[in-house]
Amino acid sequence: MLDFINYPVSAILWFWHEVFGFVLDPASGYAWALSVVFLVFTLRALLFKPFVHQVRSMKKMQEFAPQVRALQEKHGHDKQQLAQEMQKLQQEQGFNPISGCLPMLVQVPVFFGLFHVLNGFRPGAPSNFVFGPEDVASFVSADLFGAKLSNTISQAPDVLASFGTDRLSMLLVGVPLMVAAAIATHFTSRHSVQRQTPEAAANPQTEIMNRMVLWVFPMFAIIGGPFLPLAILLYWLANNFWTLGQQRIVYSRIDREEAAAAPAVVDGATVTAPTAETAETAALEAKPAAAEADEPAAQDATEAPSPARPAADADQPGDAPGVFEDRSRDSRPDESR
Repeated sequence: MLDFINYPVSAILWFWHEVFGFVLDPASGYAWALSVVFLVFTLRALLFKPFVHQVRSMKKMQEFAPQVRALQEKHGHDKQQLAQEMQKLQQEQGFNPISGCLPMLVQVPVFFGLFHVLNGFRPGAPSNFVFGPEDVASFVSADLFGAKLSNTISQAPDVLASFGTDRLSMLLVGVPLMVAAAIATHFTSRHSVQRQTPEAAANPQTEIMNRMVLWVFPMFAIIGGPFLPLAILLYWLANNFWTLGQQRIVYSRIDREEAAAAPAVVDGATVTAPTAETAETAALEAKPAAAEADEPAAQDATEAPSPARPAADADQPGDAPGVFEDRSRDSRPDESR
């Protein structure tokens, strides 16, 4: 039924076993354990972009949670109208709740695919998807500190003995893996919960869910660990460590983007931080303005008037400044000269 998942998963596992088997002994438990870990890294790297989209979508959902609650209070009696208004809000704000669950939904069949592939490594099995009989025998005989990767802690002693191990060896390796997987799950969930807005965290339903993901979900590694192959516990542990590191990287980048776009307050006035495009546009607009401002100043410098003459020059038509010429006799024609 899940062969479309089982074959690609087994192919990736086969590839990494070829890589580490070239460096180490192909039958070594370290080569098989590293193959499982890098299988996780490969799958999570392929899901990196959907994870970023998931974080942004969930953040938008938290920002518009008050509007969603307002629509629920307004159209709670009319489910059809509520669905239409919710769809309209999602289209306007550009987020989709379903896309936020995509990476998790993709990992579920991958987890079951890996479980089926690992369960296929049985003594005497002729093949296991892309693995041939030699690879199957190599995985079955591989051990990690005496514990077989394909076995579980809860198996009967005779079954463990048929694989060449015992319960004590399985406990010594399996219990630390279970505890480490539970701790990694807790811190991964805690990092996500800390990103919630105060309004979302105050919601009673969200508070109950937060307690579950912080304490109940990590306990699954303790409760279900004895029934899972050691290779699955390795997968669980590596997956949570990758998720924790990926969250820190993505959240830090989103925080830097929001800090760069956030408005700053200067002397009581709100100033929006300019982007690269707005800064470049402002620089281009400032150049013509500066040129126009410099042009009158240059013209004033080249066409500056000569120093003003004393006020006496304006009142005295003569050449000698400060001397008044008497022309009263020129206006009397009957007077002899």
